[in-house]
Amino acid sequence: MLSAFTARPIIELKQRDKSKIESILAYGDRVLVGLNTGSLRIYRVNELPPAPPPSSQAADGTSSSEATELTTQDQQEPSTAQDYHAAAPGFHNAQAAPKGPKPTDLLREVEKFSTRAIEQLAIIKEANTIISLSNYNGVALHDLQTFEPIEFPTARTKSASTFAVTSNIVRDPDTGIPEIISRLAVAVKRRLLLWSWHESELSPDVTEIVLSEAIRSLTWANANKVVCGMNGGYQIVDVTTGQMEDIVGPGAIGAAGGQSRFGATASMGYMGLGNFTPKPLSAKLAEGQLLLAKDINTLFINDSGKALEKRQIPWQAAPESIGYSYPYILALQAPTKGSLEVRNPDTLNLLQAISLPGAASLHFPPPTVSLAHAGKGFHVLSERVVWKMDATDYDSQIDELVKTQRYDEAISILAMLEDALLKNKTETMREVKMLKAELLFRQRKFRESMDLFNEDEVQAPPERVLRLFPKIIVGELGVDEKKPEEPQEDSDHEGPPNGKANGDHAPKEDEPHFEVSSPQKGGGFAKYLMGQGRKKFDPETSSIVSSRRVPVDDDAASIRTSKAAENQRAQDEKDLMTAVSELNSYLAGARARLQRVIDPATGKLKPRTSGATEEAFKTLLMSHKDEDDEQLEKDLQETFRVVDTTLFRAFMYSRPTLASSLFRIPNFCDPQVVNERLVEHNRFNELVDFFYGKKLHRQALDLLRKFGSPDEPDEAAPTLHGPQRTVLYLQGLPPELIDIILEFSEWTLRKDPKLGMEVFLADSENAETLPRARILHFMGGIDTALEIQYLEHIISELNDMTPEFHNRLVELFIRQLREEKKPGEKEEWDSLMERLVQFLKDSRQYSLGRAFSLIPRDDSRFYEARAVVLSNMGQHKQALEIYVFQMKDYKKAEEYCNRIHKSSEHPQPTSPSHPPGTTTITSPSTSTEDPSQDEAHPSIYHTLLSLYLTPPSPHKPNLPPALDLLSKHGSRLPATSTLSLIPDDLPVSELEGYFRGRMRNANSIVNETLIVAGLRKTGLVTSQALLLLGDGLPKGAVPGGGSRVGGRNRRVVIGEERVCGVCHKRLGGSVVAVLPGGEDAVVHYGCLGRSQQGKGMGIGEVMSPGATGSVKSGVSGTQYGAWGRG
Repeated sequence: MLSAFTARPIIELKQRDKSKIESILAYGDRVLVGLNTGSLRIYRVNELPPAPPPSSQAADGTSSSEATELTTQDQQEPSTAQDYHAAAPGFHNAQAAPKGPKPTDLLREVEKFSTRAIEQLAIIKEANTIISLSNYNGVALHDLQTFEPIEFPTARTKSASTFAVTSNIVRDPDTGIPEIISRLAVAVKRRLLLWSWHESELSPDVTEIVLSEAIRSLTWANANKVVCGMNGGYQIVDVTTGQMEDIVGPGAIGAAGGQSRFGATASMGYMGLGNFTPKPLSAKLAEGQLLLAKDINTLFINDSGKALEKRQIPWQAAPESIGYSYPYILALQAPTKGSLEVRNPDTLNLLQAISLPGAASLHFPPPTVSLAHAGKGFHVLSERVVWKMDATDYDSQIDELVKTQRYDEAISILAMLEDALLKNKTETMREVKMLKAELLFRQRKFRESMDLFNEDEVQAPPERVLRLFPKIIVGELGVDEKKPEEPQEDSDHEGPPNGKANGDHAPKEDEPHFEVSSPQKGGGFAKYLMGQGRKKFDPETSSIVSSRRVPVDDDAASIRTSKAAENQRAQDEKDLMTAVSELNSYLAGARARLQRVIDPATGKLKPRTSGATEEAFKTLLMSHKDEDDEQLEKDLQETFRVVDTTLFRAFMYSRPTLASSLFRIPNFCDPQVVNERLVEHNRFNELVDFFYGKKLHRQALDLLRKFGSPDEPDEAAPTLHGPQRTVLYLQGLPPELIDIILEFSEWTLRKDPKLGMEVFLADSENAETLPRARILHFMGGIDTALEIQYLEHIISELNDMTPEFHNRLVELFIRQLREEKKPGEKEEWDSLMERLVQFLKDSRQYSLGRAFSLIPRDDSRFYEARAVVLSNMGQHKQALEIYVFQMKDYKKAEEYCNRIHKSSEHPQPTSPSHPPGTTTITSPSTSTEDPSQDEAHPSIYHTLLSLYLTPPSPHKPNLPPALDLLSKHGSRLPATSTLSLIPDDLPVSELEGYFRGRMRNANSIVNETLIVAGLRKTGLVTSQALLLLGDGLPKGAVPGGGSRVGGRNRRVVIGEERVCGVCHKRLGGSVVAVLPGGEDAVVHYGCLGRSQQGKGMGIGEVMSPGATGSVKSGVSGTQYGAWGRG
């Protein structure tokens, strides 16, 4: 049990003193004791050394059952001092110990303080006043220093049953100035009388409020509201307005069939007690809460009288008095029991039961609004003794609860305590929650345990959590699984203690332990969770146990043992599977926390931004004090390695399909562990992904080659058969790994060249940035066709202009074409020749002389290739001779001329921009060739015609292709030289097509010239109209927001208040200039040069139509023509 408070007797009436203690008042180092004789004794409390820890449970508190046993033996109150010495906790030990300083000294006794017993005492310290209540006499006021009576209408308070005082700092509603206001509430039967002190002065005004029943208890809820307890229930009264409101409790407590006033019962009779009605009790708790109690029923309310959703306190008997001492609820049983119960206000569980024989009431110091824990020290009094209840250090209380595994109680109390009351509240709370999570884990509540480990306020270090699991999951950090022991008939296993994770009840000695009925050959994980071990028998009872054994058949026992062992193993596997599944969520959270402080891709520490980083280190490492960044980085990397490797093991154990998702992100998994596990389960696809993520490319590619290169697929990894996966893997490698790429792409190129070439031809950045020279050298050793394919790709697709590559491609083309083609390969040879010719036409980077020397001269298959090379060399006549005399392909010769003619034409320069509304006219000479071109530079068609009509020896003239050329391209040939080439004996009718073409071309030139002249006249008229009349566009259509309507006839009105847009002076009668851009662009003529637009136009410069400025006089209402007076 907890030792929250220690009872220390400070006042004891001597044996010969026949007085009895009725009430006390403690303030500062003074204790005022009111006796039944009406006398008042004043004691001074001496400072004593801290009380030693209680040596017995009777002194520091016992459990409820033990307290009942103690109080049962002491049914009658001791009548002698010796009895009190023996019964008072710690008092007998104090007498037996060597004599020391007295706890209190009697300073003074005021006799006849009252004519009757002093039942209640209170103090208003601000007014230096003592308030007392005596039987029948009522309430009286005395001076705190002299104990002389103070004038007070005591007569109005005769027959008062109780009173309550409160002091609060209240702001004045009119001035807003805070002041201390003390109030006194006195219960006189049904009347509630109220007095108040303002700034230590008693107000003469008395407020009287009449309730429905006699008031039996009073408790201030706040500065303005008081809770009144009556036989018929509770009411809360607003003392400022006089408004009364019933406190309504749940229907189960009140009358049946709905809600009613809490505690409202006509009579609560007991057997042999007549119509005895329990006293309504109330006590103010922390944070604006109050506790109401009547009999064994309780209700929690706020300071407005509204019920709170909270269960009732499980009291076994109705308390005599209740109270609150931060942070606990106190309940004093009847004097016959003499027991003080200490409960947690959050869980309502009993934490301590202190035996105080004869204790009759509780006394708490006056409330202090500034400190919530001001009432932690309180007093308990009986008729003969006053005990001072000293609070134990809060850290010690938490340690005690942790030792007894009452973690929920410790967490609840830590949450209520202020930070200043503990050495390190945050770390203590975190440690307690981790201990609770460990206990939940051992109780097989895996989800609750992992959720608690992963809370934001806890975030347990991964190493601590992983130590809870066996080595099969966490590796070296795991617990050793005990080897199964041989079954023994004379032994049994102990189960876990019968207790809850929250520690609501500590295990008792007389509580039975769970005994596991599983076989002796149990799983190691179950043994770890349940804490199994050999239970030692008592030697005195071992014979009895042995005698109870019933002999059984050996075969039947063996069958039962085997079946039980199988069931136990299945249960252990199920529990481990559940635990591992819940572990995954914790590891995901731990991994996210690690990523905040360390980069998983590089393994480097991230820059520290604030103190949050230090807190993150605490949640990730067991200890990191005084470590430099280098060591801290190593420790975090090791933690990351443990977390990721454990997460991989957990996935492989519970959900193997999720293991691949871990490999797609940067991770710190141990390659050896991953390799062993994945190979064991034949999960080679995931192993390849892991090797790729860890940049272990050689291992991954060796694995892919092992399963991909054989002719038949391997049953262990059928999806890895063939070069597909290897090609995809190689495509993802950067150019820096060219050695590995070339090494492992060789077998893919030999097995499937088309697919293997995708490594180098793919449309990706990696493929485009590979070192091309090394690739060409590599492919040349495998197959020339692959080298040609790669060269064509980088030249045509990637536009590589390296001359060496172009020369190499020409060389490879010619080499391939010169080889003797096999039967059935003519189409392939023709396609290759076509590609060579096209490349020779398109490329300008290869060496012409080298290419010409490589091409065979006498091989008819290479005639066209030689012609293309000669063409690029500028030897057009030699190229045409090949087409005409060797190939005899006149169509290709004509196409050659067309291509050369087009390439010789120069592009026309673009015309400058024209103003809007003008038309650009193209000269006829740009669209039709001048027939009188220079005879000294004949066209390519003339060269071809001369080869047709005047061929060199031994060739003869060829008229049909010559006449066809004249009919198609005669207009492009010079007339004089062309006609001179035509034989004299050729009929004119054969030249009809030539002459028709010439005439049609001449007529086209004339017609085009006429059209251009007409268009130019139209443009002139349009320009003149724009100059004189404007463009007719509405205002706002012109850039700048102005209007150009009117052209040179534009008008602007100048008013007397008009100012210049440049110098901002009045225009007056000065000469002005109107600039383009609207009516607002008016300036002095002298300011025109300084204006931004004026600088662009210049003074006297002719402006474009529609934007012409005008000079006008500044006389109001007078308009002038442009640039002069009209």
